Amino acid sequence: MVFFTAEIGINHNGDLEIAKKLIGVAMEAGCDAVKFQKRTIERVYSKAVLDTPRESPWGKTTREQKLGLEFEKAEYDIIDQYCKEKNIEWYASSWDIDSQLFLQNYNLKHNKVASAMLTNHKLLEVIAKERKPTFISTGMSTMDEIKDAVRIFEKYDCKFSLQHSNSSYPMKEEEANLNCITTLQKEFKCDVGYSGHETSGYLVCVSAVILGAKSIERHITLDRSMYGSDQAASLEPIGLKRVVNDIRRIEAILGDGEKRVWPSEMPVMKKLRNNF
Repeated sequence: MVFFTAEIGINHNGDLEIAKKLIGVAMEAGCDAVKFQKRTIERVYSKAVLDTPRESPWGKTTREQKLGLEFEKAEYDIIDQYCKEKNIEWYASSWDIDSQLFLQNYNLKHNKVASAMLTNHKLLEVIAKERKPTFISTGMSTMDEIKDAVRIFEKYDCKFSLQHSNSSYPMKEEEANLNCITTLQKEFKCDVGYSGHETSGYLVCVSAVILGAKSIERHITLDRSMYGSDQAASLEPIGLKRVVNDIRRIEAILGDGEKRVWPSEMPVMKKLRNNF
């Protein structure tokens, strides 16, 4: 069964009530999990970047904007309890070691390596040492960079699956290159999924499943016109429900590959093969 993650990321805009609504949307659509992003702002960005002017609902600098989008322990404690009540898994991609250590406070089933962090080997070491099933996104990465990351997870015998991705927001359909799913499967002999940032509907995700993707991750939002750089490349509630439903139908259509005679075929067989 395809593992479908609704990526909330920072589309909650620092508002816990929006986060709860998005968790509810994912649960109602039939998603397996929701995902957030965790950063220690001062470690991920330089002081020069944080001090640059940037208008946002939280102030006039990049620092104020980044801090406004972050949840801390009080919020994640509530998210953890809320997901338990809704019977949906949550996990997060950490962007620095301190954030990964913070996530260890929760009994999460999965870890996630964001494409941006694939070459951060010190962070990957910390994640892999947990030996927790990990999704590894491969956007803007070369095969050699992916091989280096995989070696770290193999070193610690940490179960992983790769996710083919294109890190442009939004992604152009002609740059999806979904045949890389097969390429990664052959090269690394592991499960491969797809993490998408397209705005062109559902065809890319559905095609990925047909090509053998074992996991799908898509950003979600309540409204694509909301503030935030990821909102426009996200699925709204109706779209999320449709793509999850289509993927579940495709799984049933694809079947298990074992050739059999179905009970529904028996009357036809008796009728058409009785004369010889």
